[in-house]
Amino acid sequence: MNKAEKTQVIEQLVEKLNANNKVYLADCSSLTVEKVNAFRKLCFQSKVSVTVVKNTLLKKALERANDSKMAELIPALKGETALMFTDTSNVPAKLIRDFRKKDAKPALKAAYVEEMIYMGDEQLNNLAALKSKNELIGDIIGLLQSPIQRVIGGLENKTKDGEEAAA
Repeated sequence: MNKAEKTQVIEQLVEKLNANNKVYLADCSSLTVEKVNAFRKLCFQSKVSVTVVKNTLLKKALERANDSKMAELIPALKGETALMFTDTSNVPAKLIRDFRKKDAKPALKAAYVEEMIYMGDEQLNNLAALKSKNELIGDIIGLLQSPIQRVIGGLENKTKDGEEAAA
C-alpha cells in the first residue's frame, strides 16, 4: 500500500468516525475464516458494519476525528482490530456476547458509545445492557400509560359497582 492509498484509507476512516457516535473495537484474531464469515454475516443481518483495519491507520484516523475523546481508544489498538459501526448502541455488544457462547472470541477491546469510552472486555455486559433509543421511548410511553390505565380501571370498577347496586 503506497502513501496515497494509506492517506485515502485514513480519510475514509475519519469520515466514518465523524459520522458515527457508536464505535466498537474487537479482536477476532484467533477465529478461523469460517467463523469470521459467520460473525460478519450476523453483523450484516443486524445492520452492524464490520471492517478489519490496520492499527497504524486507525490510530491516525482517531487522532484526526472531530471528537478528541475518540483518541482515548488508541491504547486498545494492539493485535488485529475489527472496527464496528452501528446505529443502535447495544447491538454489537449483544452480537459479540451471543457469538462467544460458541467460541472464546471475538473479544471487546474498547467502545465509544454516545461520548463515553468503554475499555476492555469486562465492559461487554455493561454495553449489552444499554438501552436503545426505541427501548427508552417504549419505557417512557409505558410509564405514561400506567397512571391513565389505573384511572380508567378504577372508573370501570366504579361503574360496575354502581350497576350492581342499582340492580
